[in-house]
Amino acid sequence: MRVNVTVNGEVREADDVWEGESLLYVLRERLGLPGSKNACEQGECGSCTVYLDDVPVCSCLVAAGQVEGRAVRTVEGLADGDILDPVQQSFVDHGAVQCGFCTPGLVVAAHDLLNRVARPSDEEIREALAGNLCRCTGYEKILDAVRAAAVLKDTAKGGVA
Repeated sequence: MRVNVTVNGEVREADDVWEGESLLYVLRERLGLPGSKNACEQGECGSCTVYLDDVPVCSCLVAAGQVEGRAVRTVEGLADGDILDPVQQSFVDHGAVQCGFCTPGLVVAAHDLLNRVARPSDEEIREALAGNLCRCTGYEKILDAVRAAAVLKDTAKGGVA
């Protein structure tokens, strides 16, 4: 089957797709977007998280046949050209990226949180990131990055630093 999907604002087409093939596979292997990572294939680790119609989902659990005519935004689509989104930049600046495997899912989850809550509490951050597993960082640098990104985003919107 052919799948027509808008990915990061661009209408894309993937041919010879098995309808039960995962969205993750389509993104990585058919559309050349390797940002979302393939780790557990069971929706347990969060490394493949993307937006589907502006809702974060584990792309390993979404069948390709379900995305026909819908909109997907990947971690690559958060940046504005060469300018990283504040969440992405904050992860880099605060050393929250180590092996990088969990990073795409954590960035998308944090991005979603900060779109909903301008200045989240530590409890809200932990809750939002709970579905994302990281084996390298111990999470403290990730929390630092999300806190800093919240300040950057809120200040950019006219909030007080």
